[in-house]
Amino acid sequence: MELTRKEKVVALLNSFNTEDQTPITYINPEKYIQHNLSIGDGLAGFGELIQHAPPQGFKATIVRAFQDGNYVFTHTEYDFYGPKIGFDVFRFEDELIVEHWDNLIEVQPPNPSGRTQTDGAADITDKDKTAKNKQVVKDLLENVFMNGQMDKIASYISPTTYVQHNPQIGDGLDGLGSAMKAMGEKGMMMTYEKIHKVLGQGNFVLTMSEGKLGKQSTAYYDLFRLKNGLIVEHWDVIAPIPIKSEWKNDNGKF
Repeated sequence: MELTRKEKVVALLNSFNTEDQTPITYINPEKYIQHNLSIGDGLAGFGELIQHAPPQGFKATIVRAFQDGNYVFTHTEYDFYGPKIGFDVFRFEDELIVEHWDNLIEVQPPNPSGRTQTDGAADITDKDKTAKNKQVVKDLLENVFMNGQMDKIASYISPTTYVQHNPQIGDGLDGLGSAMKAMGEKGMMMTYEKIHKVLGQGNFVLTMSEGKLGKQSTAYYDLFRLKNGLIVEHWDVIAPIPIKSEWKNDNGKF
């Protein structure tokens, strides 16, 4: 039987563990575009990465996987030159992978509420509400984090059941507010300037955004879980965008 797009991505990431070569055939060698700026473009860049792996190789444990049309996105724990957490996004054409984006960060200790970067809910529900949930998240980023309408935040985030997995922030709107205030006092304002993608499946929505953390150009990947039209859980990977002289391909981060 033909694998689904999600199954192909899961098999590809699991091939780090199994060394199975079959999943490489799920990538279109003529069209593959790489947005990880530390890897060369195309299938050749991916092959070079594998060839220069450390003796123990790379490992991947997929925590969550989702499909939105031609896109599959995953939340994964890696051993990739040390323990890391990442979001990966793959785009398909004609059932083959033709484009890849990601954002990676080192594993960090539990946050003030004792939560890790990957624990929490994983079950996909409310598939009929995907479009509405994507709109809620898009409105949150645009109205609150880009336009500064903080008085509207409780219209998007549950004021009573909000669970936070950012390593620096505790649960609830109070935790978010306290962390943002502390960051501002240190001159590390977190700003969102452009939303590049909003992807979702049911009660989960992933956004890929660009902005600044202090003065550093930054990629924000945010995963939200929603219930009854409100955001109730959040994970993220926030990573600096390298300066262009360090890029190993010319495709850009987004």
